[in-house]
Amino acid sequence: MTTPLQGITEDDIANYLINTPGFFERHAPLLAAVQLTSPHGQRAVSLQERQMEMLRDKIKGLERRIMDMIRHSQENEAIAQRLHRWIRAVMLAHDDARLPEVLQTELQHEFLIPQVGLRLWGSPDHPLKPELAGLPSAQDISDDARSFARSLSLPYCGINAGFEASRWLEDGNTVASLALLPLVHDGEVFGLLVLGSPDPTRYTADMGLEFLTELGEVASAALARLLA
Repeated sequence: MTTPLQGITEDDIANYLINTPGFFERHAPLLAAVQLTSPHGQRAVSLQERQMEMLRDKIKGLERRIMDMIRHSQENEAIAQRLHRWIRAVMLAHDDARLPEVLQTELQHEFLIPQVGLRLWGSPDHPLKPELAGLPSAQDISDDARSFARSLSLPYCGINAGFEASRWLEDGNTVASLALLPLVHDGEVFGLLVLGSPDPTRYTADMGLEFLTELGEVASAALARLLA
């Protein structure tokens, strides 16, 4: 504000006080004499009280930020523990025929995912092992579904718009949102991991993909041993 006061503006006064730290030391009574309106009511408070209120508000803001940091740290630790247990269960699944089921059920359990589906079809250079052709995860799918999977450079997250992949789930009609994770080996997509939820906000187009990408990479590495 620049309202003139006998040739001196408010900016001039503010600059003077900022650049003259000894002013209030020489005029200490002003700290109590100057009355301001408290932001916590209409009562008048001294300049000292107003400064204390501002400081308390700042401290409360810092406390909230610290609590948020602690909460996020605890959440990240819990996710890391779930990821560890899932990877351990997958690594202990030595039977190739049971690996897809273990990977899906443990993923569903650890991360509280309502429905999980999986399809594997191999690639020209690395087809699925013939002895695994009878697995539920090796059931045939359309060429369109394979082409869509090959088009994914990152996981797809969003509303279930009638994707064929939703029909691989136990009850695809109840799925409102999906995460589709391409499974990649030697640069070729050889399968698709499907996470489904009845909550339309569980998987959204604007959510971060870092963790889902890591899940897809781990699943790809584990399931690659099923390829010839």
